[in-house]
Amino acid sequence: MNFKPAIFFISFLFSLSLFAGGAETNLPQKDNGKKYGADSVNCIMNLSLYREFYKQWKQSHYKNSAVEDAQRPWRWVFENCPRSSQNIYLDGAKIYNYKIRKESVKEVKAALIDSLMLIYDTRIKLFPNDKHGSQKGKILGYKGTDLYKVSPDRIDEVYAILKESVELKKAKSKSAVFVYYFRATTKMAQKGKIDTAVIVDVYDDLMGYIDINIKYYTDKGNNKKVEEWLNVKGNIDNTFEPFAKCNDLVRVYQQKFDLEPNNIELLKKITAILDKKKCQEDPLFFEASVNLHKLDPSPESAYLIGKMLLIQKRYKDAVPYMQEAITMENQEKVESAYIFLAEIYRATGNYARARNMALEAAKINPEDGNPYILIGDMYAASAKDCGTDDLTKKVAYWAAVDKYKKAKKVDPSLADAMNKRIKSYTAHFPPTEVLFFHALKEGDTYTVGCWINELTVIRAAK
Repeated sequence: MNFKPAIFFISFLFSLSLFAGGAETNLPQKDNGKKYGADSVNCIMNLSLYREFYKQWKQSHYKNSAVEDAQRPWRWVFENCPRSSQNIYLDGAKIYNYKIRKESVKEVKAALIDSLMLIYDTRIKLFPNDKHGSQKGKILGYKGTDLYKVSPDRIDEVYAILKESVELKKAKSKSAVFVYYFRATTKMAQKGKIDTAVIVDVYDDLMGYIDINIKYYTDKGNNKKVEEWLNVKGNIDNTFEPFAKCNDLVRVYQQKFDLEPNNIELLKKITAILDKKKCQEDPLFFEASVNLHKLDPSPESAYLIGKMLLIQKRYKDAVPYMQEAITMENQEKVESAYIFLAEIYRATGNYARARNMALEAAKINPEDGNPYILIGDMYAASAKDCGTDDLTKKVAYWAAVDKYKKAKKVDPSLADAMNKRIKSYTAHFPPTEVLFFHALKEGDTYTVGCWINELTVIRAAK
């Protein structure tokens, strides 16, 4: 058997490993605690040399071959005078990330990744502080995000690194750290290595930190940064969506609520997330909403209680809360409050009042077809009660179809659903012989009476 090819490959791999990571493991022995090491002349020379080649590489937007010339003097500096400059570690991370992306041999790539991790660890050891104090959390953030990108299979390490980073930096973490930490958290849960409840806790913490940043940059008037953080929030929300099951959310937040039922900030979080994830039917949502309204009454908390009472079909109790809710600043929610009021009045048989509320909602958002659907449904539902004969018991369907046509006109996405309603109720129009008997002509105008009291166009059933 010929062992020469195998021996050659192992020797070749070992030599690359020395560059990639093997030699650097001897760093503690070569570090004598001095800035420029034991050989300051050679240190300064190699430092200057690698920086010159690195600068050329950077000016080429990291595309030319100068990085190859930078590697040897960079390695000498890293091994012999690791305290000479913190730039060693910033530049080294860039070099190794580049080499990792270019490498196709699995074993070599793994060695390069280990060396990249060593660069970050050595930076933490030799440059633990910057002008703001400890920078360990910041460096761990870079280390964890890099490891996720180059070796996502090492998810346990990524999770541990980024968890520590966020615990140290909190709201001051980089936005990318939050994104990759949350992705790592969900992957750990999918592998069964952590409970899904941890996802909820991490989501809760990260949303709090993100909101701090959004408020900070909003107050500063920095719209670009606000947009960046809003994008991060959306990214994490999308990742969280598959895990946002009501039973998991309630399981986590019920424990927190039981411990601090009067914690206003906690109550706001509970009500906001349960409302957003459509978990309003759970008693926790109602209990938290009521406590929040007692402690910190606002149109927003009134809205949540009114919504819960509507779900419970306690219509009369819901009305005053929803009437308070329409004073909210958030116009999207104000529109919803008017829609809810319309549904409440419809449920109690007060169609005229319900229509008024629906029209108020339409004023706020002219592109929403739902208010017109609601009105059309009420017209159709009251058709028989609004007439006394074979004509007047059917004319309300004209007005109903008018509203369905209006709904799909302002919101084309409703077209299919509205076309089905239009086809269904067109069949209920008065037949041609009834129109003839009452001396009515298709295309003429007609005022539908009763509470509807609306001008429409005469049409025959089809």
